[in-house]
Amino acid sequence: MFVGIDVSKARLDVHVLPGGEAFAVARDGQGLEELIARLSQAPVATVAVEATGGFETIVAAALAGARLPVAVINPAQVRAFARALGQRAKSDPIDAAVIARFAQATRPEPRALPDAATEALAELVARRRQIVAMIGAERQREKRASRRMQRSIARVVVVLVRELADLDGEIGSRLRDSAVWRETEDLLKSVPGIGDVTARTLIAELPELGRLDRRQIAALAGLAPWTRQSGQWKGKSLIGGGRASIRSALFMAAMVAARFNPVLKAFHQRLISAGKPKMAALIAVARKLLTILNAILRDKTPWQNA
Repeated sequence: MFVGIDVSKARLDVHVLPGGEAFAVARDGQGLEELIARLSQAPVATVAVEATGGFETIVAAALAGARLPVAVINPAQVRAFARALGQRAKSDPIDAAVIARFAQATRPEPRALPDAATEALAELVARRRQIVAMIGAERQREKRASRRMQRSIARVVVVLVRELADLDGEIGSRLRDSAVWRETEDLLKSVPGIGDVTARTLIAELPELGRLDRRQIAALAGLAPWTRQSGQWKGKSLIGGGRASIRSALFMAAMVAARFNPVLKAFHQRLISAGKPKMAALIAVARKLLTILNAILRDKTPWQNA
């Protein structure tokens, strides 16, 4: 059986295939207990929950805690699937039915959810990214501001820089308190080109690293190329999707690795010498770097130049 759940603030709309059963429960403790009781009695292959900006987190955690196979689905994929079906009408029960059909057609692989500590670390890393963006925005404004506004901007930047230092301290403290995270950070930073920020971003926002194959991990990071070909026409392969924060962190690391990592520097120069465009070569370095990091965590073996 394939179950689709559309999550809203107040309730959960549920659709079950192949029988077509549809029902709704409240998005609270009692509603989740009722949902788990009903689904636990059935041979469920996948419970698909659409990501809805955070409302789905407690639902997915409750279902996973009841040992039900949960997959959190990208809403963009569901919308594209609905368009392919010609499904233009939209309501919560209809969305639940589309999600169930999507799960039945694509068979998404259920994955373990991050634990509470990893989620908390991910929040800190995401907040750090926001603070860095705010500092950058303020410094851009400073270039065009009057002298009085520059003083105001300078005061704001001082506060943001102080907050950034506090966040870095808390992130570092959490990593040092966990033997597993300390080991993971040391393994990641053994690779030339990987520093504190990249390592901590990967730990917090890509917990699957080291547990999936190279193609799956590249797809999660949005570094897997899309082939564009029809008949004799062949377009350029593109990348996209996945976790944008991971992709950005890997691009920054790839720029450093292309200069200072002996293996990846030679790989990058080989691509450029072969006529590869600079951006395509950098993407290839980022993908190769991710593959190396995945293997290092899988094998628990630090980087070796040879």
